[in-house]
Amino acid sequence: MVFSGILVAQNRAQPTEAIEPLLGLALTPAERDSLMGDLAQYQKMYEALHTLPLQNAVPMSLVFNPIPQGFVMEPRQVPHDWGLPKQVAMPARLEELAFFPVYKLAVLVRARKVTSLQLTQLYLDRIRTFADTLQCVITVLEATALAQARAADEEIKQGKYRGLLHGIPYGIKDLMAVEGTRTTWGAAPYQDQVIAGTATVVKKLEAAGAVLLCKFTLGALAMGDIWYGGVTKNPWNLKQGSSGSSAGSASGTVAGLVAFSIGTETLGSIVSPSTRCGASGIRPTFGRVSRHGAMALSWSMDKIGPICRSALDAAIVLAVIQGKDEFDPFSIAAPYNFSARTDLKKLKIGYFKALFEATYPGKANDAKALEVIRSLGVELVAVDVPMDVPVVPLRLMLTAEAAASFDELTRSNRDDALTDQRKQAWPNIFRAARFIPAVEYINASRHRYQLIQLYHTRLKDYDVILSPSFGGTQLLTTNLTGHPCVVIPNGFDDKGAPTSISFLGKLFGEGAPALLAHAYQQATEWEDLVPPAVK
Repeated sequence: MVFSGILVAQNRAQPTEAIEPLLGLALTPAERDSLMGDLAQYQKMYEALHTLPLQNAVPMSLVFNPIPQGFVMEPRQVPHDWGLPKQVAMPARLEELAFFPVYKLAVLVRARKVTSLQLTQLYLDRIRTFADTLQCVITVLEATALAQARAADEEIKQGKYRGLLHGIPYGIKDLMAVEGTRTTWGAAPYQDQVIAGTATVVKKLEAAGAVLLCKFTLGALAMGDIWYGGVTKNPWNLKQGSSGSSAGSASGTVAGLVAFSIGTETLGSIVSPSTRCGASGIRPTFGRVSRHGAMALSWSMDKIGPICRSALDAAIVLAVIQGKDEFDPFSIAAPYNFSARTDLKKLKIGYFKALFEATYPGKANDAKALEVIRSLGVELVAVDVPMDVPVVPLRLMLTAEAAASFDELTRSNRDDALTDQRKQAWPNIFRAARFIPAVEYINASRHRYQLIQLYHTRLKDYDVILSPSFGGTQLLTTNLTGHPCVVIPNGFDDKGAPTSISFLGKLFGEGAPALLAHAYQQATEWEDLVPPAVK
């Protein structure tokens, strides 16, 4: 029998010296001899556990909560004030609506200047035209989408308007279950998988009257842009992948295949493809949105959020999908407030000065973005990046949880069927993670607790903090602490690729960064531009 590299056979124990450095141990011969019996017992326990079925949907009994000591939740929920235009003019050609933001489409649909059925057919035509080129769609739900669109039009005609997403077509990342459809997780071993039930997020959108058009690609098991059918493409550069893992959601939204989409992030999977494709996305506070019915990668880090054409769109979608859910023990009840009448000058806005002063790709565009934001009349306060707790080692929590999520895949060797077999891909990562001791995982969690307290203590007074999207360890840190992020395009690099800037918020304070991001977008043009390849 083999236990973590320790061979036990015929009651004779090989020395454990080879693995001791990995565990931070230096044992004496007597100590090694003494522990072998216990290790053999542990192995029997593991083997017993391996005989028990454990579906991906089963969560940990230990529930992560990002709320630090001393945190004060907003006291109440107030009505949303989106500041929508009273009227929106129809374009010269119906096809131009494919690139309209949700907030303008909503005005048109409610005024019955365009029907949900017209929008649905427009987007379905574009899916047929561009989905194969972009390799961004796994399943098209044409029949149910057309039925939902007709139902939405009839309700709106009768004056039964459900809200801003009523009749608006959208797509979801194909790690969310929809009754009667495949949920492939982008991975060959699961490409025929059908999961009973429908994800809570999809049910909320259905209740809001939104029209589900398709399930988008994702990098296999939520990493990168490589899936079992190929590589999802960036609509701005068809020779380049769209990044991941919400690869299809970002690509399809920017290419005008849907009005908005739903993605997920564990460590950059909304921020990264939104940056690569030029989308606007919100990674919500951990626990803001239920993950029931979605593939689990890391129970303490997974988050579901919108990927859209504008920050205001993303804020509107978040208002629909957020909220406590009895089926997700990690979900948290919290007010979500947004008012277009908020005076930006009354917000306290910081920026990570050291990160903006470093040398990195996109620095020039970030500098221009800061100037635009200052021109809005707000004061930017230099903020130090809290560095007291080493962040990179804490990533082992994600790795360990991901390996546990796909433990059976690894032990059965079905991971050989995954398309990406590179050293840095999931198969090798899952195998290596089995050597992470439980003691180290727990201690990493304790350091993470200190990190959460540190961020709260240092940054609690700021409504928004601006950061380079990939500056320093900001992306890893804020995913560990559970803080929200609004990511929006802010230009192009010298090769014509989109760049982005990130607006960080307080825990459960997505409204302020979304409002500031919207104000920035009103003063710039980046979110309005259309990739030439998909016009």
